[in-house]
Amino acid sequence: MYQEIIKTAGEKMEKTIAILEKDLATLRAGRANPQILDKITVDYYGVPTALNQVGNISSPEPRMLVITPWETKMIGPIEKAIQKSDLGINPSNDGKVVRLMVPELTEERRKDLCKQVKKLAEEGKIAIRNTRRDALEAVKKLKKDSKITEDEQKTAETEMQKVTDAKVKELDKIAADKEKEIMSI
Repeated sequence: MYQEIIKTAGEKMEKTIAILEKDLATLRAGRANPQILDKITVDYYGVPTALNQVGNISSPEPRMLVITPWETKMIGPIEKAIQKSDLGINPSNDGKVVRLMVPELTEERRKDLCKQVKKLAEEGKIAIRNTRRDALEAVKKLKKDSKITEDEQKTAETEMQKVTDAKVKELDKIAADKEKEIMSI
């Protein structure tokens, strides 16, 4: 009975880790990665639309991104959206494509990115702990309703803590790997 609660909590924790990985992929680490543009939306006929939905994004060189809009009149709105974002990259266009040169990261910018990684990792840990808390409350309710014994409750709490510790450790490793990637030149 309590095993289902633990299984569900573990799945929620996995989703939290997947979200962290997706968020970390959008942080730029000195290389041109099309995922850094995932959070940017463009005004497409009055509708905020994801940048990758209005054009093709490619990386022909390690430090350059090229956005080829499906409609050439979208070049202006694409440039405006990139300038408004917090990427710190100035776009240039030749009338057909928008080019983004990814600058070399300064030591200060690297440290700022590492702080962002730590903040995102801490938010992930909080989400995991909240999931654990909710699962333990559900187990306590089962005990209160006399659906499980006190021994089963203790076993469930121990198992839940093991799952939580494993997920937090996995999250820490992902964050450490990203920090290492950012700090490597």
